[in-house]
Amino acid sequence: MVEPTGVTQSPSSLSLSSSSAYQALLRAGPRLKPLRQVHAHLIVTGAYRSRSLLTKLAALACTAKSTSYARKLCLFIPDPDSYLFNTLIRISSKVGFQSDAVFFFNRMLLCLIPLSNYTFTSTIKACADVSALRLGRSVHSVALVNGFGLDSFVQASLVAFYAKCGQLRIARKVFDEMPQRSVIAWNTMISGYEQNGFAEKSVELFNLMVESGVEPDSTTFVSVLSACAQLGALELGSSVHNHVIDHGFEVNVHLGTALINMYCRCGNVRKAREIFDGMRDKNVVAWTAMISGYGIHGCGKEAVKLYHLMKTYGTLPNEVTFVSLLSACAHAGMVNEGREIYTSMTRDHGLVPGTEHHVCMVDLFGRAGLLKEAFDFIEEVKRPGPAIWTAILGACKMHKNYDLGVQAAERLLSLDPGNSGHYVTLSNVYALAGNMDRVETVRNMMKKRRLKKHVGYSIIEVDQKTRLFSMGDKSHPETNEIYGYLDDLMRRISKAGYVPAQESVLHELEEEEREYALRYHSEKLAIAFGLLKVKDGSSIRIVKNLRMCEDCHSAIKFISAVANREIIIRDKLRFHHFTDGVCSCGDYW
Repeated sequence: MVEPTGVTQSPSSLSLSSSSAYQALLRAGPRLKPLRQVHAHLIVTGAYRSRSLLTKLAALACTAKSTSYARKLCLFIPDPDSYLFNTLIRISSKVGFQSDAVFFFNRMLLCLIPLSNYTFTSTIKACADVSALRLGRSVHSVALVNGFGLDSFVQASLVAFYAKCGQLRIARKVFDEMPQRSVIAWNTMISGYEQNGFAEKSVELFNLMVESGVEPDSTTFVSVLSACAQLGALELGSSVHNHVIDHGFEVNVHLGTALINMYCRCGNVRKAREIFDGMRDKNVVAWTAMISGYGIHGCGKEAVKLYHLMKTYGTLPNEVTFVSLLSACAHAGMVNEGREIYTSMTRDHGLVPGTEHHVCMVDLFGRAGLLKEAFDFIEEVKRPGPAIWTAILGACKMHKNYDLGVQAAERLLSLDPGNSGHYVTLSNVYALAGNMDRVETVRNMMKKRRLKKHVGYSIIEVDQKTRLFSMGDKSHPETNEIYGYLDDLMRRISKAGYVPAQESVLHELEEEEREYALRYHSEKLAIAFGLLKVKDGSSIRIVKNLRMCEDCHSAIKFISAVANREIIIRDKLRFHHFTDGVCSCGDYW
């Protein structure tokens, strides 16, 4: 591949490698005090007019993160050239001083220095790193004016920039206008969709890439596997895995971790462990991915066991590892183990617990019904945020402690008044306590603030295609068949002993209306569709964007028995494996 232009070394610098001044700069390296001493020496010896020496000095100053010093040097370098500015733009961006990179770019424009595609790719990357949309657009305009609008390197950097800023339509427009698309450009757009939550678009573009005859690389697979994980698309993820094997790609730590994450989030934790055990090299990210996978499947004991194995292999856990562990303990009801792990985080590893660790501990105590201990823990946290109060509110609702629930909700609403989910939970707490006046007050508050309840939806994959259902959804072309099958299914489970949990719906509805509202929740529709379409007895797999309600949880246990089918659901919190009328969570979720 041809490299971007403008990155070659300044010709006059080639003769400097043997000079004493140049050697002194090399010895000083990216250390500010020695660099200033060399600078003083250059002034004394008269070499301060050497553009090449000053370019090297400014570059090292940037590398030392003293961009203010580099800026001053830049102003006094005689006849500055594109090599100087391109170098300073690149290094400033690399060391995290993106605003300085833009300063050098603007200085380059003022000095009328010839621009190259390398200039634009480096500057656009700096804008992308801090999601500076307005600045990046202005650089894009300069690129167009200077004839670099159709340069493949500049276009690829623009795709990455707009995707990073969440401007996916513009990113796709630039991508589609590229006369030639390298694998890097394809990867950038695929990753942009995946990282912005458009997993389906990511998969569609991957399929187009393969159809176009462009050979994917390891980076492509990492992004596509992450998209499959979002969608819960096991069939598609498995086919991508087969592509990796068939084309002889090495399963390095990045690809291996992506496979672990995909299989865990698609409900096949055994396959994830198989991948994990087959990896030659494992870093802390890979270990943590496997621990997290066990956690979301409710396999707390396996998660803790793997944590201890991790330490015997000499891999030190990080903050994310402890979040995964504590969450695993919370979902499995392992209170004592969770306490010990939380203590060891600081005691044995010198790590300071953050908000996510505090949330996990409150969740751990709350799920176990230790509400007083959860509140005591919160009192020890400095300035507990909304996430902590959300965790305790959910626990109060779960254990029907309405007095504490109201206290938690009031604190929560004072901290985060714009989140509709908090109002819904508080309304449910009041409703379950029979305080309908307060229910009405909360709903009026929502109307006044123009807040709407989050829309629930469920996704199911059939024949490597994902379908989305929402409550009462009638947009599917086979709606009549789906609803008819579901109605029959509900009659069958009612005969088997299922009773609707009517507290899961609005309390002002009449009894018949409540049952109707419960019947057509998104996951029930998705399950009906899956049972209609998947006839070979294989598992039905659903991804739900919200926490599953108690009624659906109860109904699906009965459905798994009467349909004689394993049903696997990933909701907002964890996995539920329903088999023969029993859920893997043990009704603890």
